[in-house]
Amino acid sequence: MTNPDFTATLPRKRMGAGILLCDDRGRVLLVEPTYKDYWEVPGGTVEADESPRAAVVREIDEELGLPVCPGRLLVTDWVPPRPDRTEGLMLIFDGGVLTPEQAAAIRLPPAELRGWAWCTEREAGERLSALLARRVVAAVRARAENTAVYLEDGCPVS
Repeated sequence: MTNPDFTATLPRKRMGAGILLCDDRGRVLLVEPTYKDYWEVPGGTVEADESPRAAVVREIDEELGLPVCPGRLLVTDWVPPRPDRTEGLMLIFDGGVLTPEQAAAIRLPPAELRGWAWCTEREAGERLSALLARRVVAAVRARAENTAVYLEDGCPVS
């Protein structure tokens, strides 16, 4: 008789992983999905049995056609449940600075993404959902301060 794994009965959380890619002027790279009304950070859903880091590598290859080696974790953000979605854990890794040559090599999947743009903090705030804008600002600051931050619903917890 086999003993079932107790951990298989524990609750599961939705998880997403993104990457903070910047240019040499400190602007962040955002993508415009075809299936949402707002822009996003490059990245996506962490699949079953996939690490968040591996998800970022896979998603950036699929979304931008770029090979990336994610750096350190900048943000962990717990997002509470809403009527239309479950709670989730969202992570942002440091992707470093893209060279102009790397940016010129970006290739988007037309069925998934309309476009991409380098954005200042103000421009990102205009294009992103309020929650994601808070997360991106926290990631930019964490990168500048050489730290990592924990957020809940995009807000620092002290």
